Parts: sequence; C-alpha cells; structure tokens
Amino acid sequence: QVQLVESGGGLVQAGGSLRLSCAASGRAFSTSAMGWFRQAPGKDREFVAAISWSGSTTYYTDSVKGRFTISRDNAKNTVSLQMNRLKPEDTAVYYCAGAGSLATMLHYEYDYWGQGTQVTVSS
Repeated sequence: QVQLVESGGGLVQAGGSLRLSCAASGRAFSTSAMGWFRQAPGKDREFVAAISWSGSTTYYTDSVKGRFTISRDNAKNTVSLQMNRLKPEDTAVYYCAGAGSLATMLHYEYDYWGQGTQVTVSS
C-alpha cells in the first residue's frame, strides 16, 4: 500500500514555472512506476507524464513535451514534475499516481492516487 501527497500547486502567470512534488509512503514506491495526470473543469482526467521505477524511461503527452520534466528520488520517496513556460491551458488539478514497475500512460493501470493539487495559470 502506498499513500501519495502532492504539493507545489498554485497560481502563476503564463510563461512562469512551478514544481510539483509527490511524497510517497510505503515500501512499494521504489518499485513502482509513477505518473502525473491532470483534470481541468468539465474535462476528463488526462495523462501528463510518467516515469519507470528506475527513472530510466519517461513518457510525456505531446502538449507538455519540452516544457515539463518528470523525475524521481527513490531514496526520498518522491516524484516531481517541473513545469516551465506554463500556459493557461495547463490549468487543472494535478494528480500523482502509482502503478506497476513499467511506466504507462493508461490511467486504469495506476493503482493508487493522491488527492491532487490545483495549478492555475493566468493569461
């Protein structure tokens, strides 16, 4: 069992940066792939980025490639999402999630989820 707590959300102007962090409790973290998803008002939850248990493999949705970077520190049980050059369309609640050992973009392959952190980008 792994519990996830996100932090780092907030209000930022377009073009700015935020760094989201996800703190995990539980021994399974270091063997779990981790992902970030987001959900904007009135829209479905969408994949943002994922990283394998070792950190050697990462995936990004096309709209954030070159702007967002996912990383993890297994010694500290944390996964982060560095978000640069933010756009108003990045506004959403961002969720951290954990899956098996392989990174995946499929939300139904994630077993545990955090409560989410709000990111608002003003124009």
